Amino acid sequence: MGWTRKSRARKASFIAFGLIALAAVSSAADHADSTSASSTRGDHQVINPATEASRAYRQAISTLATLTALPSTQSEESLYNHVSPGGGFQFSSLLPNMQGQGPIASAMRIAVKLLHQSWLPQSITSYIGKELPMSRRKDDELHGKAVKVIDLLQHAAELGNADALYTLGQISLFPPNGYFPSDPALGFNSFAAHASLTGNASSQAHLGFFYSTGYHGVAPVDQARAQLYLTFAAHGGHKGAQMAVGYRSWAGIGVAEDCMSALDWYEDAAEQAMTTFLSGPPGGRTLPLTATRLSDLVGGIYGPGASVASTGPNAARPVIKTANARAAGETWEDLLEYYLFNADRGETDFAYRLGKIYYTGSIYAAPGGIASGGDGASSVPRDFHRARYYFLRIARQVWARDPSHAQPVPSTPKEDNPAHAGYAALAAGYLGRMYLRGEGVKQDPLMAKLWFERGAEYGEKECHNGLGIILRDGLVDGRKDIKKALIHFGAAASQELAEAQVHLGKYYYEKGDLKLATMYFETAIRQGSPFEAYYYLAEVQGRQARNPQILPNIAGSSCAVAVSFYKLVAERGLWDDDLLREAELAWISGTERGSEAAMLRWWIAAERGFEVAQNNLAFVLDQDKSILRFTRFAPTSPSNDTARLALTQWTRSAAQRNVDALVKVGDYYYHGLGVPDEAEEVRWEKAAGYYQSAADTQLSALAMWNLGWMYENGAGVPQDFHLAKRHYDSALDINGEAYLPVVLSLVKLHVRSLWHTLTGGTNGLSLWGGDDENSRSYYAQPEGREIEGGQGREPQSQTAKEPSEDAEEYEDGPWYMGKARDEFNRRRKGQNLEQLAQEDDPVQWARERRNAESERDNDYGPEDYFDAALRGRPHGEDEDVDEFTETMLLVVLCLVVSALLFVRGRWMERMRRDEQQRQQEQQQAAGGPVQPPPPPPPAGVAFPPPGDPAAADWVILR
Repeated sequence: MGWTRKSRARKASFIAFGLIALAAVSSAADHADSTSASSTRGDHQVINPATEASRAYRQAISTLATLTALPSTQSEESLYNHVSPGGGFQFSSLLPNMQGQGPIASAMRIAVKLLHQSWLPQSITSYIGKELPMSRRKDDELHGKAVKVIDLLQHAAELGNADALYTLGQISLFPPNGYFPSDPALGFNSFAAHASLTGNASSQAHLGFFYSTGYHGVAPVDQARAQLYLTFAAHGGHKGAQMAVGYRSWAGIGVAEDCMSALDWYEDAAEQAMTTFLSGPPGGRTLPLTATRLSDLVGGIYGPGASVASTGPNAARPVIKTANARAAGETWEDLLEYYLFNADRGETDFAYRLGKIYYTGSIYAAPGGIASGGDGASSVPRDFHRARYYFLRIARQVWARDPSHAQPVPSTPKEDNPAHAGYAALAAGYLGRMYLRGEGVKQDPLMAKLWFERGAEYGEKECHNGLGIILRDGLVDGRKDIKKALIHFGAAASQELAEAQVHLGKYYYEKGDLKLATMYFETAIRQGSPFEAYYYLAEVQGRQARNPQILPNIAGSSCAVAVSFYKLVAERGLWDDDLLREAELAWISGTERGSEAAMLRWWIAAERGFEVAQNNLAFVLDQDKSILRFTRFAPTSPSNDTARLALTQWTRSAAQRNVDALVKVGDYYYHGLGVPDEAEEVRWEKAAGYYQSAADTQLSALAMWNLGWMYENGAGVPQDFHLAKRHYDSALDINGEAYLPVVLSLVKLHVRSLWHTLTGGTNGLSLWGGDDENSRSYYAQPEGREIEGGQGREPQSQTAKEPSEDAEEYEDGPWYMGKARDEFNRRRKGQNLEQLAQEDDPVQWARERRNAESERDNDYGPEDYFDAALRGRPHGEDEDVDEFTETMLLVVLCLVVSALLFVRGRWMERMRRDEQQRQQEQQQAAGGPVQPPPPPPPAGVAFPPPGDPAAADWVILR
């Protein structure tokens, strides 16, 4: 019992000790936790803000990358961009892929495009939106990520992260997609803070734009501050700022006009463009496609026929051909489908043109060769793999296989078929260029040399040029051979290849022979060189402008030429900051956000001197489009603020030799749009001055017609019917399409002049043709006259002999042994190549081929030989028939027949009355009863009724 009592006491002691130990451990843990918490709180208080800002910035950039990498659901890529080269059927083509080729994918793309059409009722689109909860949740998620990016960037910027400040300004001014809001005010504040913190050139350039334009009223228009920020940015190496400062010095915007200052700034910008160009593969980087004016896509500012942009020689420009094709309802997808169909049938010419289109990335290639690029209005997705497939298929008709690098290059027999050999040589030029530059294939100069040598056997100019590049730079074995390179460049230049002319000019430029180099560069420009030739000519002219020994007037003209050429190089060399291309893509989207983004980019580019951007911005803001303006039927009244901005851009575009823009400036002054409040006569006088400036170019029939109307009515100029007739005649001389309005205006002018003369006025027009000499156009070319006392020039003989082939001389230039033989071989073998390589119209060529196939495929039976012969006669015979004369002869014949019938009827009626009167007299003389005259025929009856004696006159003898 005692033992039990002791055992229980011992257990109680152990339990008590355990509880005390547990309490002690708990107290120690609480103390450690409190110590750790206080330590943690202390760590939060002393955390580095830069580390937190860097962490937030990195996370924002990571999230931003996921948002900007989203695939576009409104992709405008060609349907043929993902076709397998084999052309065979694949089951994947039927899978529901938005970017695929199957019918389901086509239906999906059509449905998505329909959902974004403005004419679709909103109830339908909202209903469909409600029925797509997954899509709505996805959009909400992406919007949330965009908010997260902006919040993280603002947080990092508040903590002093400079990169976050600049990125915040960029996405606020240029939202990367529709999930980010546009906030110019936030962008301006971010750029201002970033510029003051770091002096960054890009931020200062953006601030200069805000102060020069007052965009969205964020900052007041202050040209002095704009010039200050742009100058700082230009000194910091910002190419856009250098172009803006150069343009302002050239045009006198905010500063006095100074050609030498503009020359310095544009030279710096052009040097950056040239450096970027030479940093690419052999031959330089691929030039961007040419920019497009919105007005050209509708036939010009005043439409087709009335605009200088679409009349005369300008009607053959690729962008006008593109506009005509769009107006006819033709699409590039249909054209490519037709080319693909015929190329897959084995048509070599279709395969070559298709490969050329895919390589260039445009339906219309620019003149001057492969290196000149293409037209931006007819752009298609570039596809080097498909281009190589078609070029290789053509080349394999002549060269069935390629030797290995270890084997020597065998001499290949020439193809007997000249058409296949010609296309194969042209394809070899493209294949060699692709291997030389690593376009669609691994870069391999040795393989490029192989293809160039194959094409050079047939005298292909691009192959000669490629061999010259390889030999000049020593790309194959490291050994340079300038002499052989010059031989190949000369062979290509003799076939009018602009790039080869540039290479020859660069050789003599580096040797110091500026005269010969200038000759080659000028020839290259005439043959279509769009970049390098302008740069080196600007270098030559710039040296002359800075030479103190040159006369001031010569130095001034050299400075103007150098600035123009440097400006062209700087504007074409856009690879990193192509605002015009971005604006075009945004405008094509057709949304309000897209239009706003496009106008912002055009405005920035316009401040940098891009005439295309100035023209596009003015065309979009144009307040002089509606024929109902200033009437109560006008849909909207013109905004004077918008008109003022449009007039500014029209004026700047006109200053860069855009004649239609010059006429538009005159229209704005005539109608009082965007101009200061002045008397009507003062405005009209200024409008007449702008019309006269446009008319002096001898290009604008509309300017001539406007001047004629103003002289006729005495608006802004003294009333003068003779000058009015001169300008109306000149309008017709410039543009034959103005025939109808000019004829109507001349008729009205003569009527008005006659009334003026009858009411006692003087100096009216003569109705008898006596004004032919006086009304001769003031701008017409003077007739050839002899100088008094001088020897008259004998008229040129009409029977002058044509130069014969025997009299053809070799051109002067650098000579080498064997050049005579090469010239002979080139003329003998290059005739077909020149015909194949000419820059024809792919759209018109496809139309002609389709029409020819339709005529060829028509089957006629034996009974249709006569009709087929008539239908198949030459078109020239149909054109010789004057349809108007035939129609007028038929009309005259009908009138003569009608008159004869009328006269005959009247004559027969008179004879009938005389006969009736004679019968009555005979009956009266005989004393018999007088018969009453027959009743008149009922109305509407042309012939006498039966029983009438006159009916015998209409009896037809059988």
